[in-house]
Amino acid sequence: MFLCRPLLVRAAAVAAAFLLPAIVPTLVQAADLDDAVLDEINYARARPAEYARELRRAPDWAFEQEEPGAVEEAIEFLERQPSLAPLKGDRRLDAAARAHAQAQGLRGDVGHGPAGSLGQRLRANGVFAGLCAENISYGQQDARAIVRQLIIDSRVAGRGHRRNIFSSGYSAAGVACGEHRQWGSMCVIDFAGAIVQR
Repeated sequence: MFLCRPLLVRAAAVAAAFLLPAIVPTLVQAADLDDAVLDEINYARARPAEYARELRRAPDWAFEQEEPGAVEEAIEFLERQPSLAPLKGDRRLDAAARAHAQAQGLRGDVGHGPAGSLGQRLRANGVFAGLCAENISYGQQDARAIVRQLIIDSRVAGRGHRRNIFSSGYSAAGVACGEHRQWGSMCVIDFAGAIVQR
C-alpha cells in the first residue's frame, strides 16, 4: 500500500511573503544548494539539541515574521528530540523533487499538486515506497534558512514539515531547489521510507 502523505504549505507560502525582498532574488545555485539542504537536515537530525542552541542564540530580528511562540516551541521540541540516523541522498528522489520544482516554479504555483501526484512522481522515477512525504519551502535562498523555516513551521497546523524532517520512518530524501515565479525561490524535499527495490 502506498501511504504517501503530502503536506500542504499554504501557511509557509504566506509566511515567506513577508520575508521576500522587494527585488527579485538572485539565481539559486541549485546543485550546491540541494546538497546543502540535505546536509542541514541531517545536521538537525543528528544534533537536535545543538540546533536548538543555535536557534536560541539567533538574533530576535531573524524571527520577526514567525507566529508568537513558534520559535520557542521549536526549540523545546529540539531539546527533547533524540538523535536520528542521517537520510541518504537518492538521485531518484532528487529527480521527483526536481520535476515538481521546475513545473511549479515556472507557473508560480504553490502546494503539492492534485491528490496522489507525489506518489505518481516517485513511481515515474522508479521509487516504490511504503512511506513518503514532501516538504516545500518558498522564498528562502540558503540551506540554513530553508531548513529553519521548515523546522519552526510557523502557521502550519500540526507542524507537519517538522514531523517529516524528524520522522524515523524515512531513510532517504531528495532535494531540488530553484526559482519560483511568485516567491522568487523554492525548495522541494521528498522523503521516502520502506523503499521496495524493483
